[in-house]
Order: sequence, then C-alpha cells, then structure tokens
Amino acid sequence: MGSDVAELFSQVEKLRVPLLHCAEVTAGCQRVEEETSPQEVLTRIENIILGIVTSLSKDEAPVLTLPNRSSWANVSFDSAIGLHMSSGSAVTTIRSDCASSVTKFAQILKILSVIYRLVQSNSCATKRDIYYNDTQLFGSQKTVDHIVDDISCMLRVPRRSLHVLATSKGLISGDLCYMEEDGTRIDCRSSSVAKGVPDVNSRLMVRKLWDTLHIPIFALVDADPHGIEIMCIYKYGSVAMSFEAHSLTVPSVMWLGLLPSDLQRLRVPEDALIPLTETDENKLSSLLQRPYLSSQPDWQKEMELMQQSKVKAEIQSLAAIAPDFLTSIYLPNKLQYGGWI
Repeated sequence: MGSDVAELFSQVEKLRVPLLHCAEVTAGCQRVEEETSPQEVLTRIENIILGIVTSLSKDEAPVLTLPNRSSWANVSFDSAIGLHMSSGSAVTTIRSDCASSVTKFAQILKILSVIYRLVQSNSCATKRDIYYNDTQLFGSQKTVDHIVDDISCMLRVPRRSLHVLATSKGLISGDLCYMEEDGTRIDCRSSSVAKGVPDVNSRLMVRKLWDTLHIPIFALVDADPHGIEIMCIYKYGSVAMSFEAHSLTVPSVMWLGLLPSDLQRLRVPEDALIPLTETDENKLSSLLQRPYLSSQPDWQKEMELMQQSKVKAEIQSLAAIAPDFLTSIYLPNKLQYGGWI
C-alpha cells in the first residue's frame, strides 16, 4: 500500500523543487506585510474624523475619499503577486451635502465608530452584528459588507485589523490539524470541502497553507466560466480586494480539473454536458480579457476550447462514466501522471 501511495504522488513530489523556487521568487517580489497595530488603526480613524471636524469648522461640507475598488483601471498584474491596486488609483468621493451620497456618508461614519470601539476594547464583532446594530440605516447586509471593505481599503489596513469578522462560506477537509491564536485545536479530518466563490477567510487559509508548508495547491472546479473564475480568484485575486493582494493570492495554484479538454478526451456522455448560456459566454469572454491570461497560455487554450464547443460540465458529470470514476480513476491518474496545467 505504501509503495502505491508513493507512486501515486511521484509526479506531485517532483513539483517540490520548482515550488520552493517559486516561493523564494515570490518572497523576493512581495513586500513584507507587517500587521497594523491597534494604535495605528485608531490613529488613522481619528485622522479621518479630524478632517471632518476641520471641514465643519470652516463651514465646508465634509467629504470622504475612497479608492475605487470596482475599476480594472485601478489594478496592475504582477505574476508574483496577482492583481494588486496601483499607486495613485482613481478615487470616489462621498459628499455629505449630496442627496445621492449623504446616506453612504452616514453609514461609513457609523461603521467607523463601531470599528473604533472594537479596536479600542480589543473585542470583535461580525458584519452581521453591525448590520443589526442599525438595520434602518444600512438597509441590507450587503451594504455593510461593501462598506467594511471600503473602510479597510481607505485606512490601508487588512480587514482582520478592523476586528470585524465574517461568517465563512468555505469549508476545509483533509489530514490537517492546526492551532488557532486562542489555543483552539482545529481538526480538519471531516467530510467537508471548499465550495463556492471564495470568501476572504478561505483565501487567507489557502495562502497560509502555501506560506507555511509550500505544498502543491491544486484547483478542482466545474468546467464552466464560474468555476474558472473561482480558481482565478484564489490564484490571482479580485479587483475588489486588490488592495490586500499580498496576503490573499496564491500564484502557485494549478488547474487540476475539470478541464474542457477532459470532456472530449474522456468522452463524457453528451447528456451530461450543458450548453453555455449567453451569461456564460459573456463571462468567458470577460475572463479571456483578464491581464493574467497572457501568462497562462494552457489555461487560455482550455477556455478557448470551451468557447468553441459551447458546452460546460459540472465535476459530477464524470459520474455518467462510472459512479466512482472521479475518486477511483480521474484524480489518481491526474496526480500520478501530472495531469494539471
């Protein structure tokens, strides 16, 4: 049994040397992100409030300035970092004397006051807690979520330094145990797996695994534009969180499956394939325009193949070949013979 396992992961083991080299290069290209001290966070919030008070003392309408987190023009691509916010990025102004932005101005100040108290008292709250603190002001949970990220970007501190927590959507499973900062021992040997669009906590966890262990990181996603985008966020990051790219992206991520070429190579039954919708085609076209695709010609070929075939497939489609095809044949062969890109 031991020799079988050794043979199965022989190709994976060959990755260790280039991965370690990649880790050294990445470490050399990335600046060291020091944890922002609580006092520094408080000082930055105080400076914002001081600016507002100063404007009022001059009989001027206070204005808040936020980096624009939704524009591709504000991000640059670096193969060692991923998508990161450029210096001198375009900004959005939130005016207190404008009907279209006065509500957001009040929402930002409210959340800033909550964060100030949390940091000052060294306590934490969830974004859900903040929403229920004043549901009439915020209107929706999504509003709170966006503003917390806006504040993190405005203060130029990692979101975790704000003492605001999110309910994680990602799950983890495997032969892994680790210790939380508070001494809690976490055992990951369960039946859970990561799923869905990666939240910040999931991305932080994958990045921590890479930084600590330098193990190969493989992505197994649906062969559709949505699955590909999930993988790209783990590897290269997103525009919205580009200001925190240094602690979230994992440039070493490799695409294990499900590849569009696998569908043809394995002759997945046609009734298990799904036609691309117009939304899928638009998403695929958008992905092909991303700046990082030029450094991934093999990924680009797979996406162009999907574009030509006009079909997509879920990982579960492999069950149409055999009920245990994914776990007994597909994954073992991929790992043994290096079937990733």
